[in-house]
Amino acid sequence: MIKAPRGTRDLLPPDTALWNHVESVVRDVFRAYNFQEIRTPIFEATELFKRGVGEETDIVSKEMFTWEDRGRADSDKGQSLTLRPEATAGIVRAYIEHKLWDRGLNKLYCMGPMFRRERPQKGRYRQFYQIDAEVIGPASSGSDSPARDAEVLEMLATLLDRLGIKGWNLELNSVGCPNDRAAFDGVLRKALEAVAAKMCTDCQRRAVTNPLRVFDCKVPADQPLIETLPRISQYLDEPCRKHFAAVQEILNKLGIPFQINDRLVRGFDYYTRTAFEFTHGALGAQNALLGGGRYDGLSEALGGPAAPGIGFAIGEDRLVMSLQESISAESVQAKPDVYVAPLGEGMNAEGARLARELRLQNLVLDLGDGAFRLKKSFEAATKAGAKYILIVGENEVKADLFSLKNLATGEQVSVPRAELAQRIRE
Repeated sequence: MIKAPRGTRDLLPPDTALWNHVESVVRDVFRAYNFQEIRTPIFEATELFKRGVGEETDIVSKEMFTWEDRGRADSDKGQSLTLRPEATAGIVRAYIEHKLWDRGLNKLYCMGPMFRRERPQKGRYRQFYQIDAEVIGPASSGSDSPARDAEVLEMLATLLDRLGIKGWNLELNSVGCPNDRAAFDGVLRKALEAVAAKMCTDCQRRAVTNPLRVFDCKVPADQPLIETLPRISQYLDEPCRKHFAAVQEILNKLGIPFQINDRLVRGFDYYTRTAFEFTHGALGAQNALLGGGRYDGLSEALGGPAAPGIGFAIGEDRLVMSLQESISAESVQAKPDVYVAPLGEGMNAEGARLARELRLQNLVLDLGDGAFRLKKSFEAATKAGAKYILIVGENEVKADLFSLKNLATGEQVSVPRAELAQRIRE
């Protein structure tokens, strides 16, 4: 038997009803903040992620699904392509390619699958799903304002509350600007010289190639050593300090609770200034529900104009997992209004005709089969969760009067064809 590849899964009813519920709420909240949908390819040039995410990040160095796409002939030079491990780089690529700066401030979002070759664990898959949103544009559009950071964070708090996720925590940090990191890099390298040999092999590599990534480490034994290291918050220049203070001031004014976590750096090299995560206890040790930050230099790194931006990614798999504490998939699954039960195979055409008429009235119908005995039709209607069963027999068709039974109360009435839709709604 052929099974789904390791690290992937099938999403089946009724669970997909909960996913659709989440996405519907997300779209409603994003619409209230004037975000517009963008759809980008699920694979991009590998160079995009190397330049955007960073060659020394775990994602690029270990986790990407990459292949050489040959030209039309074997002699043609191919291109290295990669299944997208995240969405921000692709959205910024589209921003540059289509000159979206002409639109001023862009507030964009997308939903879809991402791919990383990582060890599957609770809530983490090799094909996973993300909800991503970005605010990007020229500085003249206000894209570099701390008000944009606070608006994004307030929108996320609103979304989690609207979904009914309780007990979330917002952690904030500032990772400064490139100048801050250059100053911090030397200090951190010196501090790591004394402890790197005692850390995991990944941290030993990071200590040489990209010291800031040491703070991404999740190995429990390394945490006491990481606690002794200096923090980038101690090396912020005055503009970065003011920006971070302004973000906090607005959040306090809005009543959005947060905690400062000066170890928080996120996993991508493109982040600048504000970095954040929302965490939730239902997810275990790997408790990040969503995260993001500001990336003021990413457009320039990809060959575009200066375009300050801030964005985030929600792990939809983990978001749904958190939601399952309070909402069952069955409770949001759409149930048929009516189960149409033809009596005898000769009534299949009449049953289909009546079902079409009612569906055109925006009712949800399930259609039985005339080969079923009436008892089996009732069992099928109950299993489908229908509110009513509608009997379609020869006598009903001749009289244009149909038996409609409420499966919850047992009440059965005869209703003229023209009044069926109204009666079912009532």
